Amino acid sequence: MHRSYQPITPAINKLLKKRWDDTRFDLHRQKVKSARAVIDNKPPKTYMHLHLKLKKLQMEEERLATVERDNRILLEKMSYIMRTRGRVDNKNDYEPRSLNKTKRQRELLRITHENQAILKRISLKEPHYNHLQWEEEWRVNQLYVNNISKYPKGTELQPLEA
Repeated sequence: MHRSYQPITPAINKLLKKRWDDTRFDLHRQKVKSARAVIDNKPPKTYMHLHLKLKKLQMEEERLATVERDNRILLEKMSYIMRTRGRVDNKNDYEPRSLNKTKRQRELLRITHENQAILKRISLKEPHYNHLQWEEEWRVNQLYVNNISKYPKGTELQPLEA
């Protein structure tokens, strides 16, 4: 059965309304076809400077250059030894000397003089406390203790005989 076009919105001319609706629908289908994803699921860009690490390569080259230079110097020294008689200077007559020896000696001398002066002042000072008076007071206190104690010193308890 044939059905005529029924527009959703009211229209005076049904043919024009159908053409407009078809045009709008075709435009919608084109937009849907050309629509791009909202979520970016592509892998991130790779940058070569992150993979090459040029600074690390430069540091490695510098280190190798210093090793090569040191090796060359050692080789020259060894060839010199081989060309000549190969005598080695092994004199160990160097005596290490301190640069501040005199200062340390002066400081030690100053401290010794100060200590001797302190010792002299201490030995010349008369004692403040009288130890003879202390001993006398101790004897008197011992007499007081013997007077008030039940068993004075010097008396020992004898065991009871049965």
